[in-house]
Amino acid sequence: MNARIRRSAVAVVAAAVLPLSLAACSDDGDNGSSDSAQAASSAPAATDDQSADTSGGMAGSDEPFGPACSTVPKEGAGSFDGMAKDPVATAASNNPALSTLVSAVKKAGLVDTLNNAENITVFAPTNDAFAKIPKADLDKVLADKEMLTNVLTYHVVGQKLAPKDLENGSFDTLQKSKLTTSGSDESYEVNDSAKVVCGNVKTANANVYIIDTVLMPKS
Repeated sequence: MNARIRRSAVAVVAAAVLPLSLAACSDDGDNGSSDSAQAASSAPAATDDQSADTSGGMAGSDEPFGPACSTVPKEGAGSFDGMAKDPVATAASNNPALSTLVSAVKKAGLVDTLNNAENITVFAPTNDAFAKIPKADLDKVLADKEMLTNVLTYHVVGQKLAPKDLENGSFDTLQKSKLTTSGSDESYEVNDSAKVVCGNVKTANANVYIIDTVLMPKS
């Protein structure tokens, strides 16, 4: 009789404990599932952040642009990397397409002025740009140091200009008069006459925009 009572008691206890154990297991499983869900939901957010960081970098947006950039040497002092290490007059001297400009800068005695300036922008006419000027007129300018200085300093702005600054700009030059810029994307003009053929070229102290026409100050 006592044995039956003990067996009945054990059965009752087991019946009571088993559901509690199952419930506990079920709770543990739910927590695990919840943790997994939270981890899964947080993973895409991290991926999105990484993706945003990558796209935010906008690779290539700060690179030189324009059709004439293809003629710049790939290596050496005249390459984009090489010019970035030198001040602007020295950097220009290593670019064969700017040899006429460099000769003019030397004639005007502006090499040190340009090399020692800080944070400037130079609109640099190509050899072809100077070739557009009738020879007699060009020779006259080159022979007159004051006139030559006026022309050359009109190509220099006393601040570094990014491409976006050129979209609709008006800037004071070192010659003390203004030049204007317009355009968008990779197509820009200066004074509605000179086209930027290779823009956003970096030197140690300047941003350079190579142009296809010599700019002439109004005064």
